[in-house]
Amino acid sequence: MRYHVLSGIDRLDTVARQLSGRRVGLMTNPTGVDHELVSTIDRIGRDFRLTAMFAVEHGIRGDIQAGKAVDTFVDEATGVTVFSAYGKHCHFSDEMLDAFDVLVFDMQDVGARFYTYLYSLSYAMESCARAGKDVVVLDRVNPLGGVKRCGTVLDTRFSSFVGDYELPTQYALTIGEFARYVRDYLHLDVDVTVVPLQGWRREMYLDDTDLPWVAPSPNCPDLAAALCYIGTCIFEGTNLSEGRGTTQPFQIIGAPFVDGAALEKRMNALGLEGLHFRRTSFCPMFNKHQGALCHGVQMHITDRERSDVFAGGLYLLDTLRDMYPEQVEFLGKNEQGIYTLDRLLGTNAYRTGQCSAKALVEQSREPVRRFGEQTAKYLLY
Repeated sequence: MRYHVLSGIDRLDTVARQLSGRRVGLMTNPTGVDHELVSTIDRIGRDFRLTAMFAVEHGIRGDIQAGKAVDTFVDEATGVTVFSAYGKHCHFSDEMLDAFDVLVFDMQDVGARFYTYLYSLSYAMESCARAGKDVVVLDRVNPLGGVKRCGTVLDTRFSSFVGDYELPTQYALTIGEFARYVRDYLHLDVDVTVVPLQGWRREMYLDDTDLPWVAPSPNCPDLAAALCYIGTCIFEGTNLSEGRGTTQPFQIIGAPFVDGAALEKRMNALGLEGLHFRRTSFCPMFNKHQGALCHGVQMHITDRERSDVFAGGLYLLDTLRDMYPEQVEFLGKNEQGIYTLDRLLGTNAYRTGQCSAKALVEQSREPVRRFGEQTAKYLLY
């Protein structure tokens, strides 16, 4: 049974008084749609005075690949200036702040700490606090549900735009709940109104509802990818393909030098509950190993309640490091000596050998549990 759920945009009338007669800035992307798939841009532009829009990673229309530049431009459909809020423009300039009176945020995230939309929102909240601007967050479901938490809690020494604040990898908050949490975490003096969901319960995944799925980014085409992403995003920090450039990003992992059959055997011998690894071959059309035949495994989540997908991804990397110590490489070392893997894991303890994959999984359980206790007061459902 699919439950009828309304997102914040479907309940826009509840904040009509707050928006009427004011210049409205809108931070959104293609996921900003109502239950009938009408764009939030169209809804806001029709009913209120839309004077500015703000584009985050992948752009306002979702036409920009991960990490690519997002530029300021005038939107042809509305005639409204779309300011870049990505890259060097993560924090609003005075010009951007002067373009609106109240900021509306409406984007679907995927429930993973790596997703930059979280920080686009929190950085915008910081800017609005500085300028005395109100923020309205149109809430959306956490597609992975609002109960299950796992992974590591980020050590703030490894804070970045792909992981900030002391969040678990899978944090089980809606975007509106995150806004309430981060306002206190950052001690922001800003008026934040969350327009809540209607009909959603914390145990519901997105496919338990009748809400439409709109890909939140080009390489997250469906819920299966979002579920696997919790564990396999870490491969972005290696020379192993995480399936970008294929139809199954984040579900398939491999490289030309991998023996898929041997990897399948070793991974399934671990007996990870709720997970199965099946040998596969693929040829990425872009990104790592473009045009090369890769071999590896596909992660199948056979029981999403019992599985620990984060552990599955980390054990998969651990196994590949053990099988191919001369071939597996870590990428993206910055000026501070911090690798992309460190930023994604929120620690360098695993990469540097200070602790094993098993030890990292085990020692993270208590901090993740404490995070759940600390954020209980911010829950809306």
